[in-house]
Amino acid sequence: MKTTLNPNDQLLRRAKTRAAHEGISLTRFVEDALRSKLMDESRRDRAFKLELRTVRGEAPPNVDISDREALYDVLDRP
Repeated sequence: MKTTLNPNDQLLRRAKTRAAHEGISLTRFVEDALRSKLMDESRRDRAFKLELRTVRGEAPPNVDISDREALYDVLDRP
């Protein structure tokens, strides 16, 4: 679809220079810029929400790790 835009002269020069540097047409550059801007907007609508679960557990047994028999006793418990 064709349309007419009236961008700021400096902005248009920068866009043309950047498009040439990237080896793409000005049309392609503007399409990519619009696509990027529209994607950002849609992503903002779906904000990520982190839900943390709290899990209750038992404290680890108080064992002297240098006492091999005490460790075996703890490991053998059901």
